[in-house]
Amino acid sequence: MMDVAATVQALREHGLGRWADLLPAQWEEAFGARRHGDLDRWLGIIAELPELPTTTVDLNAAAITSSGPASDAERACIRDLLQGLKPWRKGPYDLHGVLIDTEWRSDWKWDRLADHVQPLTGRRVLDVGCGNGYHCWRMAGAGADLVVGIDPTQLFIAQFLAVRHFVGSQWPVHLLPLGIEQVPPGLKAFDTVFSMGVLYHRRSPMDHLMELRDTLRPGGELVLETLVIEGGAGQVLVPADRYAKMRNVWFLPSVVELQHWIRRCGFSDVRVADVSTTSTDEQHATDWMDFESLADYLDPADSSRTIEGYPAPRRAILLARA
Repeated sequence: MMDVAATVQALREHGLGRWADLLPAQWEEAFGARRHGDLDRWLGIIAELPELPTTTVDLNAAAITSSGPASDAERACIRDLLQGLKPWRKGPYDLHGVLIDTEWRSDWKWDRLADHVQPLTGRRVLDVGCGNGYHCWRMAGAGADLVVGIDPTQLFIAQFLAVRHFVGSQWPVHLLPLGIEQVPPGLKAFDTVFSMGVLYHRRSPMDHLMELRDTLRPGGELVLETLVIEGGAGQVLVPADRYAKMRNVWFLPSVVELQHWIRRCGFSDVRVADVSTTSTDEQHATDWMDFESLADYLDPADSSRTIEGYPAPRRAILLARA
């Protein structure tokens, strides 16, 4: 279930041998010294999932879907077990008739960017801060030859394994319990790199952009999605403390300023694919994520402001070439 050998082989087959050499030690550290205290419980949940035949998998539907015969009792069992892996943030998923209504409608973000990125057919793709891998499945559905998702949150790795239990392991999708700091420097190997919902969590956004460029082959494409503010050149919001109740939000630039940052870090052909305000239909609490969500982060008297008085979350998708 947690075998790293298949990922090592896939990296070697796609010319990423230097990372393949390092990965076993990185894997051992993640699930050794950095092992989450609940990981064994989460893996136990996955081990209890029923073995059911899968007749159809759809990686291009709004909800990543596996279909096959399942009784009402089996679906109830699946639901009860997967509820033990809450909170489910990225999705949705429909696994043998069990709909996982996640906090985010991640398919909406995919729809906003899909027509703008270079076709993923045959490409090696890296998804930085991938969560449970929803967008990784969509990338595979779009024809990518290799998709590597990295996220240090081990609950998300467990959720990915639960989804893979039903959709199958034949897809070229691999999730690693790592941050971008563990990607070998100077790799310059991926055709497309996604960083979505990460930049504003970095204390040094310039360093993050340079790290992303370092993973791309010359001419490769960066797909960057992050929080922004309205405004012109030089305008950046640095929250005094929390932003939308989040502690770890550091820099929210205007779109114009973000374009400048990206060019300053050595990218070219920088362009804006989308700018949109996040709605409570796109991000909301559900039975699968029953903590506070966007509605709780906004000023109840003025939904255009966060509870701290800052502009409400507004997100931009930008593309650039390494």
